[in-house]
Amino acid sequence: MSDLVVAANRGPFSLAEREDGSIEARPGGGGLAPSVAAALSAAGREALWVATAMTPAEHRAAKEGTLETGQAGLSLRLVELDAGTYASAYDVIANSTLWFLFHGLFDAARRPVFDQAWRQAWEAFREYNAAFGDRICEEASTAATVLVNDYHLPLVGRILAERRPDLSTVHFTHTPFASADELAMLPRHVRRELIDGLSGFGACGFHTPRWQHRFEEAAAAVAGHAPETFAAPLGADRARLDEVAASPACAERLAELEERVGDRTVIVRSDRMELSKNLLRGFLAFDALLEERPELRGRVCFVARAYASREGLAEYLAYRSETEHLAALLNEKWAPRCGGEPPILLDVDDDFPSTVAAFRRYDVLLVNPVRDGMNLVAKEGPLVNEHDGLLVCSEQAGAYDELSDVALGVQPFDVTDTAAALARALDMPAEERRRRSAELARRATRGAPASWLAEVLSHARPQGDLAGS
Repeated sequence: MSDLVVAANRGPFSLAEREDGSIEARPGGGGLAPSVAAALSAAGREALWVATAMTPAEHRAAKEGTLETGQAGLSLRLVELDAGTYASAYDVIANSTLWFLFHGLFDAARRPVFDQAWRQAWEAFREYNAAFGDRICEEASTAATVLVNDYHLPLVGRILAERRPDLSTVHFTHTPFASADELAMLPRHVRRELIDGLSGFGACGFHTPRWQHRFEEAAAAVAGHAPETFAAPLGADRARLDEVAASPACAERLAELEERVGDRTVIVRSDRMELSKNLLRGFLAFDALLEERPELRGRVCFVARAYASREGLAEYLAYRSETEHLAALLNEKWAPRCGGEPPILLDVDDDFPSTVAAFRRYDVLLVNPVRDGMNLVAKEGPLVNEHDGLLVCSEQAGAYDELSDVALGVQPFDVTDTAAALARALDMPAEERRRRSAELARRATRGAPASWLAEVLSHARPQGDLAGS
């Protein structure tokens, strides 16, 4: 039994079998789970992490019980679901419905479509949330604290309030939240169930007051009231970034990058190959920049790191194909006018030392999502940059709320506006660059992982008054 339980769809470690048949925990990639695990480590908190079993080794571990992860004080307990239930819950509801809804990605003339197949997937989403609720109820000690993360598990709050009113619970949404009008796109019973589930937690947290207030308005529109809410912006993990930046692997990647870019000025972006990240308009803005500023041709290049994401979904495969195709077309267009060198360097490998090397080297960092809960790239880049680099940032990124007076803000759909911001960044006098770059780095560590975790957990409280309601 654990006094602190953390739940998320993914664990911070992936499990694999060694040659001798034993199971080892390997660090996961980027994203939510490693960030929260780093916060637990920095705070010295012992916890049990509840996640979904995905690999064969993880399904085996789910049957064998709790597993030690190798991170001091952090154990892992896995929830096992049949493949069909998980695919429906994760792909159809979490990623193809809620993610699209919260990030404003739906094409309302065509999607969403809520038919009988979708309703069956919603039943699977209920089962998925119920399985997490069961596991948390089994593993949490009396009066334990429970932190549930993200849009995959909104229904767990009601389950815990009804079955374990002794628990102090808190939910944290790492994405944006939909407006009241956007939430109204969901079927009536589904939006009510979503809000009721979240209202079962002692409190609901978000990265910025903007998303917090959107949730409050949406909840009030659906249920007549909102649960207790708070905002806790997450900052960059300086210790992790410094360790990677000082590594031989990063030094090797930086040398390779320097050879590729030569003496050109460097614009960098780093994202998942994800529809909300707005890669296509970023490339089109670079195209417009080269059209408007002939003197920059051959003198500036665009290093785009975009690692694969959710390739089990047709929309993501199509988006990757479109992104790679556009980059190739623009290189074909501009290379002859840029001294024969392709001005766009697109890398799709998931290699964090390479990403940190790009952060160290950029002159301008472009972060232009359609909408983002936070976007830690906007904070991670400035912490390790060595070129007085500037930030061009979408007004719809959560990070923009903290950086608006030192970043160059852009409307993410406006390619002309983005091209003009890139030009302004490239033209900025050296002293102004230094001032802005230093201030970006200073603000990046506000809400460092340990302090962020302490703030989030301080809002956990029982919600036993919902039992039986």
